[in-house]
Amino acid sequence: MEPRKRIGEILVEKGILTPKTVDRVLVVAHRLNKRFGMVLEDMEIVTPEELAYALAQQYGTKVATNMVKYSFPADLLGIISADNALQYVIFPLKLEQNKLCLAMADPTDMKMVSNLASNRNLSIVPFIATRKDILAAICKHYYGKDLEEQAERTILIVDDDVSVLQMLTSILSKHGYRIITATDGMEAFKEAISKNPHVIITDKVLPKIDGYALLDSLKKLQETKSIPVLLITGQKSENEEALAFRKGFFDFIPKPFGEITIVSRIQLALLFYDRKYQLM
Repeated sequence: MEPRKRIGEILVEKGILTPKTVDRVLVVAHRLNKRFGMVLEDMEIVTPEELAYALAQQYGTKVATNMVKYSFPADLLGIISADNALQYVIFPLKLEQNKLCLAMADPTDMKMVSNLASNRNLSIVPFIATRKDILAAICKHYYGKDLEEQAERTILIVDDDVSVLQMLTSILSKHGYRIITATDGMEAFKEAISKNPHVIITDKVLPKIDGYALLDSLKKLQETKSIPVLLITGQKSENEEALAFRKGFFDFIPKPFGEITIVSRIQLALLFYDRKYQLM
């Protein structure tokens, strides 16, 4: 069997990249310890669709698109949990006898897929799809939400205290921000995935999953790991503040706080958001 062509070779053959561009991106990928295709997307050198078709050619499979437009039975979706679908960016398309058609964004990461096949005695038929298409399908079919791209500055506020939600919504709306709210950590995670906010403000103590667990979940996904997350809490100790920054929160805001404080911290977080690709 002939060895698979490299993605760079395929994209050069298609006239999308030049050999010199491939060499330069390989250097960047090695420096950042990231996959070649991921760096191409991050740098917007290729479109997600171009990369998907190149991967499909590399692995001799087909491309799956527009999965949000179709319906999928609950027993099919039940083969893969929403958490695993998100973590590994995969989506079940069809099950016939013991053959599972599975959309995936990264056919090189097959550990979970192999475990799934072994545990359920399934034969996996891979399809390549863009991360965006798979995430849109997960949001629609697992969470009942539409994947959105935000043109206006959007802040997700997470707190189980309605008075705090109302206060922050009033303050930030007055400054021109679009506001999304959630009253528990799990709903906040779903909103972050589907609504793609620019900044998240979360209380520490929340129902279902707390602010720390929410942050951990967001950091595991490429699409949400760079969103600045601000922690608000009534616990003002230095130890708590130090822990928050060690865990990866962008900022720590003890209660009570005033309008000037919260607006200035949001402005700083948005500045970071705008520069996130320069900080890789």
